[in-house]
Amino acid sequence: MTRAATAQGGDQQRKLVEYNEASPEVRVVFDDIMAARGMSDVGNLWKALAIHPPTLARTWAGVREVMRPGALDPLTKELLYLVASMVAGCTYCTATHTAFARARGMTEEMYGELLAIVGMAAETNRFAEVLQVPIETAAR
Repeated sequence: MTRAATAQGGDQQRKLVEYNEASPEVRVVFDDIMAARGMSDVGNLWKALAIHPPTLARTWAGVREVMRPGALDPLTKELLYLVASMVAGCTYCTATHTAFARARGMTEEMYGELLAIVGMAAETNRFAEVLQVPIETAAR
């Protein structure tokens, strides 16, 4: 096993595979990520996933597919990914997708509204669950 950078994760050290230590199959994926995102390095999530090249390739293929141009504009897709990351409680994902959303045009005003929506949705969702509110026929 090659020496690689590590990131503290709870009580465990997480191996991060750097580009210069990566296998050829990992470098192909890293190169595609960097080209797609216009970056000179990949994020730590990709470096962590590189410990298992098939999972790295499958995960990147999925992200590339859902984030490709489509009916939703790039900023909307990034905002949705950001909200999903917030709701999932992923600190890393929230931080990276906040940066990506800002790079795609999210303003501080937009970020504030997004936070208000996420917070209110969490509150009303809890009310609906605790009160066991029946779903209206029209919403089915």
